[in-house]
Amino acid sequence: MVEKILIASGNHNVFREGNRTVKVFRKDFPKSEVLREALHMALVEGTGLKVPQLRSVEVMEDGCWAIVYDYIEGKTLMQHLEEEPDKMEAYMDQMLDCQLEMFGKKVPLLNSLKAKMKRQIQGLDCINDITRYELLTKLNSMPEHAKLCHGDFCPSNIVVAEDGWYILDWIHAAQGNASADVARTYLLLTLNNLDAAYYYLNRFCEKTGTAKLYVQSWLPLVAAAQLTKKRPEEADLLHSWLNVVDTD
Repeated sequence: MVEKILIASGNHNVFREGNRTVKVFRKDFPKSEVLREALHMALVEGTGLKVPQLRSVEVMEDGCWAIVYDYIEGKTLMQHLEEEPDKMEAYMDQMLDCQLEMFGKKVPLLNSLKAKMKRQIQGLDCINDITRYELLTKLNSMPEHAKLCHGDFCPSNIVVAEDGWYILDWIHAAQGNASADVARTYLLLTLNNLDAAYYYLNRFCEKTGTAKLYVQSWLPLVAAAQLTKKRPEEADLLHSWLNVVDTD
């Protein structure tokens, strides 16, 4: 019995049913993508990170596919930031600690982040061939790593529960360069909270000894990947980030 609609989006709706969460996909949503998300959840569950436990993949009576996993009681980090803006720095520090713990894990069966970004840039229809070439050249020059990357690590995908912080939504998970994942988190934060974005990036660089310019060198690439979502309200900012490509 459905108790509450948690999320309603173009591709799926998320419902609570008792101690379970049911993510129901649109009927024409590719079956392969549903199964890919479920596989990612199962693989990441094996790392020991705090994530909802996958329970089943089902076909609903109306023919829609659904993923069933544990419901995590608590508010999202986004809600906490909205309700307690004075605690932004403390929340960003703890969020970064969660992300650094994630980077310490390896999941060899996940796809390559660089390969995924290459496909996204190649398929982007809102850039010219020169920009595409520069982006692909830049991507090819970036180091290939095998750290667990979330691909959408942001406050709305973290639930603050009594027993810890849980990371949700692993559809975009891949193995790759941690600084690419950080650059994407920074991008997502800038769309909602510039102060949090600046603090987060500075703290990552301080904690890890990573040069800020190195993380920033990923920004045109993650901006191009974000453009594939075709969100008009983000287009101007993302296109402006494409213009800082440096192929030297």
